[in-house]
Amino acid sequence: MDNSKVLAQFLGDKSFPVQWKNEEEKKLFWWFDDNHCPFPVSPMYFSLDGWWGPTCEYLFRRFDVPSGITWEAKRINGYVYTAIEGRDAKDAEEAGKYYGWIMPTYATNFLDWWENRYLPEVFTNFKYIDEFDAENATLPELMIYLEEMIDIQERNFRLHWVLNWAQFQASMGFNGVVNSLIGNVDQDLLGKVNVSRKDRNWDSLKALYQLKEEVKKDAELKKLFTEIEVPADIEAALKKTAKGKAFLNDVFEYAKEFGYKAIYTHEYVFPLYIEDQKPILEQIKSYLATDFNYHDVYNNCIAEQDRAIAYLRDQIKNKSAEDKAKFEDALALNLAMLPLTPDHHFYFDQGTYARMRLVLLRVARKMVKEGLLDDQEDIMMLEYEQLRRYVADPKNYPGRKLIADAKAEIEKAHKITPRDWVGTVTQANMYEEPYHTLWGYPEKFERENDVKVKGTIQGLPASPGVVEGIARVVKSPAEFNDVKRGEILVCIMTNPAWVVVFSKIAGIVTDSGGVLSHSAVVAREFMIPAVVGTGTATREIKSGDKVRVDGDKGVVTILS
Repeated sequence: MDNSKVLAQFLGDKSFPVQWKNEEEKKLFWWFDDNHCPFPVSPMYFSLDGWWGPTCEYLFRRFDVPSGITWEAKRINGYVYTAIEGRDAKDAEEAGKYYGWIMPTYATNFLDWWENRYLPEVFTNFKYIDEFDAENATLPELMIYLEEMIDIQERNFRLHWVLNWAQFQASMGFNGVVNSLIGNVDQDLLGKVNVSRKDRNWDSLKALYQLKEEVKKDAELKKLFTEIEVPADIEAALKKTAKGKAFLNDVFEYAKEFGYKAIYTHEYVFPLYIEDQKPILEQIKSYLATDFNYHDVYNNCIAEQDRAIAYLRDQIKNKSAEDKAKFEDALALNLAMLPLTPDHHFYFDQGTYARMRLVLLRVARKMVKEGLLDDQEDIMMLEYEQLRRYVADPKNYPGRKLIADAKAEIEKAHKITPRDWVGTVTQANMYEEPYHTLWGYPEKFERENDVKVKGTIQGLPASPGVVEGIARVVKSPAEFNDVKRGEILVCIMTNPAWVVVFSKIAGIVTDSGGVLSHSAVVAREFMIPAVVGTGTATREIKSGDKVRVDGDKGVVTILS
């Protein structure tokens, strides 16, 4: 139990009420999960434990992580807040000994386990889900199919945590060797080293670039994408010609490979690219307008990495052969493990949640046929246990009322501005627990008491450089096409589905995230200035404002 000094506390007020289960809940630090769930969460997603709960408990148990024992979520005014329950000092010290002893073995061996054991398991389960004959299944059979998907989701997120921790250990091991041999090294330099050279994210970008090149080289296709503004109209026009139909088939093949994702990955309510290819057409149109060159972006990124590695090698040129070998071994392991970060997102955060959505919709379509739902999307407005009770006793269970009530609650939640955190901030949970740094803490907490300079927004310096430009506030993929070349993207957060926008922006500002968030990492790869974790950028900046983004200091200035 955390008995360290209390720094701040918020237990609710009239503007943001909080219902507490017990006194112990009040003692935890609950932060708004805008990295994953920036909008009011659906009952179904929350009830199936998202990324928190059982799989995190497994994480802490498997590794004996000294910083915590559980990672829970709480739905407050419609939004997801999470908290880590820490260990007491004696337990943390004892756990830390095992953790420190075992983790190097995970870092050394995990890549082999991933390629030869875990990834084949993921493929086998995905194949079962994708090929299940849902059209001819009964509702009871579909519910069992859903239960099996729930088992797969939980299993995959156990693997997600094993992978994350092993990769994290490899990176921390490399950073530790660098610091021991050279001393403190600029974090931006290490960020340039810590870039994956081959992964599913690069594969997706390259395949999309190749589709764009196909359009660019064909006068008929290029004319359609250049002259027609709306993706739905582009799709309709393509369907009218043999060449257009052939291209749409290529787009669908791309979607089958890379389309198991939504614009906001951590939910079930957002349509997937595999369901609707119009967002892909929009991305191709954007690539065509900017003449995006995948090879330039990739080669520049790798060249930056090579220069950073060469610099570090130069710093140890006078070290002993033993020290040099130590550096090279740590570097090689780190580089080998780096693809696991984007790849786990592809298979787990994207591919697993996407398939859960598809399974739920297959159940829902059967429910629509049997008169239990008016719209297949309504299934997301039920909690999992509510769904089970409804399908088993539809005449007596108030399924439709629960759906209506949930829709009303979500509509109400959209009008509420969520607080950054609730509960109790202590010295330990703010300055010793490591994982909440991905949400921009402790800097975000410390900024609460800073005197704000008018016209400025403080965030975290995530990618170096200073740039001025016109702001474009983007909250959905429908607005991607509004982004003009050279503008500053202002958004809540990004995930790999947003990568296509990075090819034409001059800088990025986000509400959420830390220096290791997706927005920060990709901004460094594309070499554009970034400020993340501002908390308020999308509320304070309007599309058309002229802004200055200082990625060195983490400051955004509204110029006019």
